[in-house]
Amino acid sequence: MADEFTDITSQSWGGRILDSIKGILVGIILVPISVILLFWNENRAVDTARGLKEGAAAVVSIDEGTVVPANERKLVHLSGEATSSEVLRDPMFAVSATAIRLTRTVEMYQWKEEKSSETRKKLGGGSETVTNSKYLKTWSASLINSADFKEPENHRNPAAMLAPPLPTVASDVKLGAFKLPSGVIAKMTGDEPLAATEADLAKTAPELQGKLKLDAGAFYVGQDPTSPALGDQRVTFKVLKPAVWSVIARQTGDTLEPFVPHVGPAIERVESGTVSADLMFQHAASENAMLTWGLRLGGFVLMALGLGLIIKPLSVLADVLPFLGNVIGVGGVITAMLLAFVGSLVVIAVAWFAVRPLLTIGLGAVALVGLVMAWRRGKRRRAIAALQS
Repeated sequence: MADEFTDITSQSWGGRILDSIKGILVGIILVPISVILLFWNENRAVDTARGLKEGAAAVVSIDEGTVVPANERKLVHLSGEATSSEVLRDPMFAVSATAIRLTRTVEMYQWKEEKSSETRKKLGGGSETVTNSKYLKTWSASLINSADFKEPENHRNPAAMLAPPLPTVASDVKLGAFKLPSGVIAKMTGDEPLAATEADLAKTAPELQGKLKLDAGAFYVGQDPTSPALGDQRVTFKVLKPAVWSVIARQTGDTLEPFVPHVGPAIERVESGTVSADLMFQHAASENAMLTWGLRLGGFVLMALGLGLIIKPLSVLADVLPFLGNVIGVGGVITAMLLAFVGSLVVIAVAWFAVRPLLTIGLGAVALVGLVMAWRRGKRRRAIAALQS
């Protein structure tokens, strides 16, 4: 059951005007940051695309069962089962498994604060903010600092976990004849739950003896797992088992390392299952496109936010009459978004011209021809309509 508290604060018209003026300074900072982000993103996208194109042209698909000296320093693609005969053991909780990776996760039952606010304008330009703070208990793998709560009294969380999270990785992981480096292993996903046993419980570190109990394959610290109390903790485990993976990287001896193209970031791709080199590069190109559009959207949002902060004092000044302030505020938001949209397009166009001048000129010429043709067609239609009338 959650605890709830309501806090009401008021701010004068003068205080709101002062805050909006301070917001102008923030807006002036955000707009250049958005421009830098947008410009950098276009350069990054082009360099990444060129690097992937270079990699796709240079990659050699090889048999994972043999290390061929002729492929030394080349970008290679291989598929096969990644395996390890190493037994991994958690040094504190004694859980062990023959696997590529063993991961320990520790969670604590803690207070969490959820806030929601609603600001209402008042006649005369002032405002009133109603803030609801809700406190509920939840399992969390990180410590929640209750000192930052609005109502810390009676919602104080413990200050320490039983143990930190811990990944244990096998030192000898093979894919055929190749030894996989930590960078490749880190890109492997699909870890599965590993249940702790009574035998594991009996072998835990001496300082844990008597503190732990077994509950549904997890170690539990507390009285009743079915009714957790504040400060109760649970420890769970996951393992990455041997499976088939596809890798693109540079062959260096009997291991693999990132391939550095002439432009763009290093290439080191890892995908689950047997995946062709062509398809892996297609996936990389799709990820690059998604990231590019995501950063474009982020740049637009930053620019719109910055411009909105610069414009905001106008609506605050008009809030002497809340209705008028709302109208100007909506207009300010629309104006900021339109200016940010145009500004973002201009920055992207300039960035395109800087890195792809011929393509930009070509696209601009096509667009100009299209506009001229549309204008002439419209003019012809208007002339025909005039004659018919």
